[in-house]
Amino acid sequence: MKLLMFNTEEFWYKTYRKTIERIKDITKEECIKESLIIFANIEKEDEEKSCKIIRKSINNISWLAKKTGRKKIVLHSFAHLSNSKASVEFAQDILKGIAEKLEDKGYEVFTTPFGYFLEFRIHVLGESLAKVWKSL
Repeated sequence: MKLLMFNTEEFWYKTYRKTIERIKDITKEECIKESLIIFANIEKEDEEKSCKIIRKSINNISWLAKKTGRKKIVLHSFAHLSNSKASVEFAQDILKGIAEKLEDKGYEVFTTPFGYFLEFRIHVLGESLAKVWKSL
């Protein structure tokens, strides 16, 4: 799994085009202020270690949230972080598991529509912890 995490003042997105036919049609536009944006790529090799990958993701995201003081987290499936890609079903399940565990820890979690290209605007802060990449 690859995570690209941003500490943002604002993240705005709008659905642009569906990329997976069997996904339900969604038209959505949302703006989330003062949050961590997590771009996540779930890889094929993660399918053999789902519990471990969820735990490691939660640990990394929680660590950054504590360091930055953020209580809102946006999860976005971003398949462009690696050439390796898990199945659609597995990736959705992992993102759902991460979201649930983060909510259990008291975070407000938003998830962008899975299987869509998005138009988005992101205002990332300047400090070094505002941009963190992890390979799990």
